[in-house]
Amino acid sequence: MIFAPSLVRTAAVAAAVASLGAGPSPTATDDARFAAAAAQADDWLLPGATYSNAHYSALTQIDRTNVAGLVPRWTFHTGMRGGFETTPIVVGGVMYATIPGDDVVALDAASGTQLWRYHHTLRHKPCCGVANRGAAVAYGRVYVATADARLLALDSRTGAVVWDTRLDDETPSRVEHPGDLAGSDKLRDAPVIGQSGVFANMAPQIYRGHVIVGITGVGYGLHVGTNGKPDELTGGVVGEAGDYGTRGYYAAFDAATGVQLWRWHTIPDRGWEGAFRATTPDGSALPRDVAAERAAFAHANGGWKTGGGSAWTTPAIDPQLGLMYVGVGNPSPQFEDSTRPGDNLYSVALVALDVDTGKLRWAYQQVPHDLWGYDVASPPVLLDVRVDGRVVPAVMQAAKTGWLYVHDRRTGDLLRRSAPFVPQQNLYARPNASGVVIAPGAFGGASWSPVAYDARSELAYVAGIHLPMLYRTQSAPTAGGAALIYSEAVPDDASPRWGTLSAIDTQTGQIRWQQKTAQPLVGGVLTTAGGLTFTGEGGGAFDAFDAATGQQLWTYACGAGVNAPPISYRVGATQYIAVAAGGNALFGYPKGDTLFAFALPAAASSNAPPLNAPRANALSRSASR
Repeated sequence: MIFAPSLVRTAAVAAAVASLGAGPSPTATDDARFAAAAAQADDWLLPGATYSNAHYSALTQIDRTNVAGLVPRWTFHTGMRGGFETTPIVVGGVMYATIPGDDVVALDAASGTQLWRYHHTLRHKPCCGVANRGAAVAYGRVYVATADARLLALDSRTGAVVWDTRLDDETPSRVEHPGDLAGSDKLRDAPVIGQSGVFANMAPQIYRGHVIVGITGVGYGLHVGTNGKPDELTGGVVGEAGDYGTRGYYAAFDAATGVQLWRWHTIPDRGWEGAFRATTPDGSALPRDVAAERAAFAHANGGWKTGGGSAWTTPAIDPQLGLMYVGVGNPSPQFEDSTRPGDNLYSVALVALDVDTGKLRWAYQQVPHDLWGYDVASPPVLLDVRVDGRVVPAVMQAAKTGWLYVHDRRTGDLLRRSAPFVPQQNLYARPNASGVVIAPGAFGGASWSPVAYDARSELAYVAGIHLPMLYRTQSAPTAGGAALIYSEAVPDDASPRWGTLSAIDTQTGQIRWQQKTAQPLVGGVLTTAGGLTFTGEGGGAFDAFDAATGQQLWTYACGAGVNAPPISYRVGATQYIAVAAGGNALFGYPKGDTLFAFALPAAASSNAPPLNAPRANALSRSASR
């Protein structure tokens, strides 16, 4: 049955929402639930399901034997088409989801009935799109970071604003495009879409009364639209020499008041030049003139102030070590390096911070002095691996470079690097005036898509992108007669492109199986104890695969690009798989506005044994009606 959004609130639903708690104070109950989230599979409490960011569900009602019967149980239409990248949160039978433009909805998770909707009014035109990747729910509040650089706390019962904190307090929120492009035919007459600026779209993380979030948009790369399609950013990306933007940060805010507790800047004010490395930490040669950079640094040592380093990833947290793990984006300007000599620490790095203070514990810079836009964008995932017969606590990250990196999460030491999960061509080649085709390009590899991990099989499931890009350096005169130096990266029309869904053995780094998809994969992966792996495709297909073999077992045509992370939850006796379908402008995928919740036919669901003891919850009792 398909349900339309409704403003009607039943007494049972209202009681369930009220049961989530009225006060903003951190409570032992909330924090204990988050710490034990792995044992509470009925809900999807955190953006990655648990603090480990594994995107794994222990629910088993939907499995290899019956997934072919999966059908939509309800849909919800947001009325906002495009950029629908949310990871819904489900708490006690209520689903909370963000939609493009930073509206937030609370829905009955069993029917899709709207309980309330917060409408966000942008304070200024956002610099870099209106996609939002989800909210956090805790302490009777819903927390969301917005495209106009705000962090909001909403009342979880009503959607009313409790507090509103600015995130763009260090710089003007926009830096306009300063010159005309005169490069390739693809870019010459194309509309320049974006400006550098400050915004936020990550799903915040909650930990012991902290709301942790970061800002992005500071890497100064201009997205360029396809001719005639200014709202589709498939034309390419341009970075211009100069001092633009600001530096990124992650910060923690008091969940009750919105007051900042600590801030860690992704680009340090001292030492940002690093060691002038001639190779990546894992040994690949970089095309750098280190002597020339050292000489230039004597006159450009203040570049850290506009150093970039966007914050893309919802942190993974190890409560025992007291550490959180985050990724940092590209340096500013993107691609063009003449005004930023040095390693540009800590851009393009996986970083461990003290979760209580924000102090840096360690950093692993995947690509020093990045020229290709290799942001560390996919969220880190915690796991255990075996090294020389010892079990080592580890953190892994699927990189834009096309490798899955596995580190000791205590020290940052690289334990292993996987086989490439996408083709690699001219990796780390320096762009030049005639152009060089490089794969992976600025889109990845792995983009912001979350990885899924099953500790039982020790397999990580990675959504990959094969989209070779042509990198070229250019110059053009400005109105004042000076030369404008810039580097461009555009999809290479002569190269085929596709996606890969890879199952990677985290103990060996080898690929166990791989599925090739018609379009590059962006959005994320879910894996379940039912032996299934789910992901969406840009053309609108939502797919289920056998997690052990990679055999495709089910697909559903959603009518718009499925470019968001799936989740699973249970209300009453019924397990659901939910995902948003709204397309993706960067890839030109078809737009939509639909949140889908799939389940087995009602008769099959009602006969399934419960995973855990039922909760005495008004909403879960009413949901079976």
